[in-house]
Amino acid sequence: MELYLIRHGIAEEHQLGLKDEARSLTQEGRQKTAKVAQRLIKLGLKFDLILTSPLTRAQQTAEILIQAGLSSQIETSDHLSFKGDIHSWLQDWLEPRKYTQNTQLALVGHEPCLSSWAEILLWGEAKEQLVLKKAGMIGIKVPDDGSPVGRSQMFWLTPPKYLL
Repeated sequence: MELYLIRHGIAEEHQLGLKDEARSLTQEGRQKTAKVAQRLIKLGLKFDLILTSPLTRAQQTAEILIQAGLSSQIETSDHLSFKGDIHSWLQDWLEPRKYTQNTQLALVGHEPCLSSWAEILLWGEAKEQLVLKKAGMIGIKVPDDGSPVGRSQMFWLTPPKYLL
């Protein structure tokens, strides 16, 4: 299975009176994310499902990916919020679904969570070495024979500037 960890696009700055969960993508964030999505289509990517954080900016990013034609299915998961834990996600969400080896899932979320998830899948622990830029993507190949923690392979790490 392939997991594509995608960070949300450029969002509004923190403002007094605006909850972090409600921060939206900026116009620039929408435009850059749409350009990245179009480039991913040209590269032949398609996702079986886009799973997104419930936070507004991640939801908007996922919608842009859907509108571009990268998937026809979207689902929200609290596992991808800042409180999310990869071990809980693997056990409670991924394992029960028994996806096939050919499955391609996009996970839209936030930093530093997504980089930490990637590092745990790759090295078994978060080392704070990977950085995922806004609207950037990490591709991880997950083995289908047991726990992917520390046994997965990275095949893609792209900042958005290389996709625009």
